[in-house]
Amino acid sequence: MINIINITLVLVFLAACSGEKKPDTAMTVVEFSSPADSLTAEPHLFTDSWGNVLLSWIEKQKDTSRFWFSRLSGTTWSTPTLIAKGSTWFVNWADYPMISSDGGANYVAHLLEKSGKSTYAYDVKVYLSNDSGKTWKSPFVLHDDGKQAEHGFVTLIPYGEKIFVSWLDGRNTAMEGMENMDHSGHHGAMSLRAAVIDYQGNKSGEWELDNKTCDCCQTTAAITDDGPIVIYRDRTDAEIRDLSIVRYVNGQWTAPKPVHSDNWKIAGCPVNGPRVSVSANRVAIAWFTGATEPAHVNVVFSEDGGATFGEAMTIDEGQANGRVDIEWIDEHRCVVSWMEGALIKAAIVHSDGEREGVVTVATSSEARSSGFPQMTRSGNLLVFAWTDDVAKRVKVASISI
Repeated sequence: MINIINITLVLVFLAACSGEKKPDTAMTVVEFSSPADSLTAEPHLFTDSWGNVLLSWIEKQKDTSRFWFSRLSGTTWSTPTLIAKGSTWFVNWADYPMISSDGGANYVAHLLEKSGKSTYAYDVKVYLSNDSGKTWKSPFVLHDDGKQAEHGFVTLIPYGEKIFVSWLDGRNTAMEGMENMDHSGHHGAMSLRAAVIDYQGNKSGEWELDNKTCDCCQTTAAITDDGPIVIYRDRTDAEIRDLSIVRYVNGQWTAPKPVHSDNWKIAGCPVNGPRVSVSANRVAIAWFTGATEPAHVNVVFSEDGGATFGEAMTIDEGQANGRVDIEWIDEHRCVVSWMEGALIKAAIVHSDGEREGVVTVATSSEARSSGFPQMTRSGNLLVFAWTDDVAKRVKVASISI
């Protein structure tokens, strides 16, 4: 049964740069049937170039995990299709598998598989399909370092006729004879890497983009008119862990550059990565920071592909715990989602600094097992997915824009 929650957004504040009040926007949250059964978690949403929405998730049954996906048509999901199953995967609440598509018959997905005895020894396995996900080829390892170390926090996005992928790579953290190493035994730093692969599994380029990053915050990437950009949580020798951006411009990667100086000094990874949305060369980034008390969710905009950014704006209500997402809905507005305590929130944010109030999408949980809520846009529809920590299953909802 469809559960309809009518919520009218109320204008909460005007930024100093905005002289006129814009009309309030009414949004209706509609929870509808999910394709995911019980004992499911780690959802991921993706919209291809034709507006097709894909949802992937993990099902856990005893000692075996199954990786599923489904396509959305209206408010009806297709019968779930199995991508893979296994008993040696690394299944993590924050480092979730992903699926992506070129808008045609070519699909790509990834998951993490153990490579050694250490808790954090696992590889990124990439799965490809050339028949719209009906069948999947045998997976291959994305990276070729051969180290029993941590590799994960992947982003997969279409890039022309190929796939752009970024990930965090622990090859420099591995020590010979330290097979039982955990995070406390790291001897080198995590690095950020990227590559381009085709839908047959051939790699045509790979780069190290930053040789010292935060250990376990998600990466995020997008394709601007100028080329790919990657945003991630960086790490200085003084343990400042703010966001940085690298851009592929005229065939070269730029040096890492701060997105915004929060000056968050923290001696461990907050496990709370950024999300980016791009429209032509307009870039919008949402992220969580604990540099101040209370912590906040911030948003910043760029009009030049991420070369420069405007002033950051805070959009939460004072009890933010991050787990953000962001989507452009027109030339000047984005919808941002985040968690405020146990509630999944969303708001419309204008690039001139205005926020149009806050809507509650769903009630979840602050526990790690509730994972990271997902949001994607297809036409005038925003689709949300999250893990209901009580029901132990993935749920979905939508908002018409």
